[in-house]
Amino acid sequence: MKIVVTMKLVPDPNAEKKIDPQTKRLVRTGVETVLNPYDEYALEAGLQLKERVGGDTRVTIFSMAPDALKETLRRALAMGADDAAVLSDPALEGSDVWATAYAMAHALRRLEFDLLIVGGLTDDSSTGAVPGALAEHLGLPCITNARKIELADRTLTIERETDVGYQTVRAPLPALLTTALTFGEPRYASLKGIMGAKKKAIASIGLAELSLDSAVGSDGSKTEIESFAPPAARGQGKTVEAPDAAAGASAIFDFLRERKFV
Repeated sequence: MKIVVTMKLVPDPNAEKKIDPQTKRLVRTGVETVLNPYDEYALEAGLQLKERVGGDTRVTIFSMAPDALKETLRRALAMGADDAAVLSDPALEGSDVWATAYAMAHALRRLEFDLLIVGGLTDDSSTGAVPGALAEHLGLPCITNARKIELADRTLTIERETDVGYQTVRAPLPALLTTALTFGEPRYASLKGIMGAKKKAIASIGLAELSLDSAVGSDGSKTEIESFAPPAARGQGKTVEAPDAAAGASAIFDFLRERKFV
């Protein structure tokens, strides 16, 4: 069985984020690049499934990133992934969701996987739209917010988290799924894993190998940022001293009613 886990490389979530006023893109230089935290849960799902299925099951990491950053994926390899492939080309710079999913889908077809696992969000943009777009391009069933996965006779049985509980759904392979944060904490890389990751292969894929029919990057994107501005400074809070709980509750209700929240 071949499992592919997508992994985006993002600026350190704890670092201050800035937008370049000229390009209107997130400034990534001068900030440490790390694995997208949501994708680590996707990797954990893939590794757990590999351990249960056994045999010749492999977990491959796939990323669309500048070639200079591909060594960052060694951490994912140290966690237990078998190998990695990176789609890298200067022409991809500035790709929006549509162009990103389009290019990724063409590259993923080359990997011939049984199961594609994608993080539900990315820390740097949080659109949540790429998984669905990938499924559409690849013609795959898409199951979101998986918190538990079972596999039997090439059929997935998945518990997916919802706002009111969970659903149990089934889908045949090949399929695409996204993981919920309740799936399980991503494992730490062991010293043995870190040492072994140095010898694992990271393949590079260029756009010239994909024979795309449409443009990507800024020229192929369907969205454009026209302007941006920081959020307004938060105003001073209001303090109410109430003689008892009932008066306090009444004051809160009046506050909310004035602003038409209730």
